[in-house]
Amino acid sequence: MHIYTLERWRHNHRFQRLSAHSETATRRVMWLTIGMMVVEIAGGMVFGSMALLADGWHMGTHAVALGIAAAAYRYARRHADSPHFSFGTGKVGDLGGFASAVVLAVVALLMAVESIQRLVSPAAIHFNEAVAVAVVGLGVNVASALLLQGREEAEHDHGHQHHDHNLRAAYVHVLADALTSVLAIVALVTGKFLGWVWMDPLMGIVGAVIITRWSYGLLRDTARVLLDRDVDPGLVAEMAGRIEADADNRVADIHVWRLGGRSLAVILSVVTHAPRPPEHYKALLAGYPELEHVTVEVIACEGESCLKRNPADA
Repeated sequence: MHIYTLERWRHNHRFQRLSAHSETATRRVMWLTIGMMVVEIAGGMVFGSMALLADGWHMGTHAVALGIAAAAYRYARRHADSPHFSFGTGKVGDLGGFASAVVLAVVALLMAVESIQRLVSPAAIHFNEAVAVAVVGLGVNVASALLLQGREEAEHDHGHQHHDHNLRAAYVHVLADALTSVLAIVALVTGKFLGWVWMDPLMGIVGAVIITRWSYGLLRDTARVLLDRDVDPGLVAEMAGRIEADADNRVADIHVWRLGGRSLAVILSVVTHAPRPPEHYKALLAGYPELEHVTVEVIACEGESCLKRNPADA
């Protein structure tokens, strides 16, 4: 029967600092986006502007994406100590960012399709009213972007070298809103004063191309985290080198992955003729503050089979 407790060796799995401010900012921007979406869709339908209507509809999909981001923050916070998550909820934000990137790609596709249809079949546009609504939309987008940008800078100031992809996804969606508002204004102004009605759907296509590029970048970065391939191989080799520089240690196996935010975990197997306690090998990696979960397997080796071979003898 055990007569001791394990509290000394146990630790929580909150590897990512959960920001209540980022969650609140994202939720506020979501409601701002929903309000402006209603105004722009109504304005686009009444005044006949494809650029304005496209901006309104894709604002709606951005509202959904912002809702995903807010839900991801809430879920990660509520389940931070759940035993169902082996390494905590640090990657929930990256999953939310990936989902938002998919929504962003769909937005770009819908914008491109609708804009091409308008190029083929132009429609009458009420320029003055449409410009007014687009300018208001741009103002809301700029305010939202500043609100989220302030949170990104705050995260950076706290030493988070790894991006909060959930917050980044929300920020990219707001930037996409601002971009399409700018393009809508340009299209409407040139259409009104130069008679270039084709600029309205053309700007929709330009916006779709730019948003697709943003979506790809976000998909790539979040997928790397979700698939455990975003850790620099050079860093992994450096860690193994530190272990092997001590005594006659050989690293037989090493796995390093991201837990969420900037926190990393490592599992490694050390083969040696002179086994030491696991704490000894963990101390060799003490220079990596981002390592928050280290597991070491020590394998005692007997005989010449464990010694480093000289390439000339191969």
